[in-house]
Amino acid sequence: MYTLLSGLYKYMFQKDEYCILILGLDNAGKTTFLEQTKTKFSKNYKGMNLSKITTTVGLNIGTIDVGKARLMFWDLGGQEELQSLWDKYYAESHGVIYVIDSTDEERLSQSKDAFDKMISSEALEGVPLLVLANKQDVPSCLSVPDIKTAFSDSAPKIGRRDCLVQPCALVAGQDQ
Repeated sequence: MYTLLSGLYKYMFQKDEYCILILGLDNAGKTTFLEQTKTKFSKNYKGMNLSKITTTVGLNIGTIDVGKARLMFWDLGGQEELQSLWDKYYAESHGVIYVIDSTDEERLSQSKDAFDKMISSEALEGVPLLVLANKQDVPSCLSVPDIKTAFSDSAPKIGRRDCLVQPCALVAGQDQ
């Protein structure tokens, strides 16, 4: 009887969990994205002051309930030393958000290298990908077409997975 009631309770109230990785170089805006998302989708979450966000050492975790789904966001540190740990999280992920700093043209090739290494992983084959071209509110930033051109030779590695490149200004809290 307990098993029947337990199963019924789980069916009625348990949410499906999906893990989403937030990746990108340091200072691209990954933690800002996580904070903005938690503020927007969590009723009682006030959010931290965006000017107080510092470089992530390790990871930040955020959970959001949307309908019958629970989204767990894993914001992984983007420093070069921490990028070697990213692949430890790939097997558990159901989606990847890759954040690019559109104002950091000097490190765009470094971001592309990290992106290429990430999408080449067999563990992420078929996993949907959202690329955020952040800081689009800065006049001197690279446009989405500029970023697509810089990352164009990565297209074959993306394969048949769902992929979207979206401009955004996370500090301003805007999708462009």
